[in-house]
Amino acid sequence: MKGAAATRIVAWGIAITLVALPIVGVMQGWFAAGRWPVTQLKVEAEFTHVSAEQIRSAVIPRLGKGFFATDLEDVRRSIGVLPWVESVEVRKRWPDTLLVRIYEREPFARWNEARLISRQGQVFDAPGADQMGDLPRLSGPDSRLAEVVSFYAQVRKAFEGRAGMSVTGVSLTNRGSWSVITDSGAEIVIGDREQADRRLARFLDVYPQLIAGHRGGFAYADLRYTNGFAIRWPPSDNTATPKVGT
Repeated sequence: MKGAAATRIVAWGIAITLVALPIVGVMQGWFAAGRWPVTQLKVEAEFTHVSAEQIRSAVIPRLGKGFFATDLEDVRRSIGVLPWVESVEVRKRWPDTLLVRIYEREPFARWNEARLISRQGQVFDAPGADQMGDLPRLSGPDSRLAEVVSFYAQVRKAFEGRAGMSVTGVSLTNRGSWSVITDSGAEIVIGDREQADRRLARFLDVYPQLIAGHRGGFAYADLRYTNGFAIRWPPSDNTATPKVGT
């Protein structure tokens, strides 16, 4: 009796295995991949920097196991490592389609010349970053990225509507000294952050009178004086203004 029961259990086990094995095999891509292949790749994205060829090269090698066995997370990772990709969504649509939605990074500024900062605050490497001259140029220690971005926003606001200048760059040295670059290429050395508001306000208040008669603008300003600042004019400007006191 017991022997018969054991036989039935073994028989049921074999039967279940024989039923489950084809399913597992298809899901794992062990066989029948050619019967249900992925034949269509549909991508939704507004391409500026990512190319269709880059996406195909990343995805196609991961489709050989067929529709059921295609690993969506693997596909997502393969696209996500492309330089300009911010995020990726991947899903399947029966019977043969892979749907991909790609969100590109939007560059906000250059970081230390060769890298970029996205609008989500992430620093990333991308081909041609050093050629994007229209982006603000921010520089400083990587550990102080957020502080540099915050200071850039602060000085941009300070310059709005003042003296016909705008800020195109901010830098922070390892010693903690801040500088600003204007749209004319002039450099303004401010020094420590604690004095920045007062020093900039003092400079911008007198700048319209100071610049009168200087069509080419200034080349360099040092605001790190207790009661004034120093100005250097371009070589073509013969007027000398070594220091201005307040």
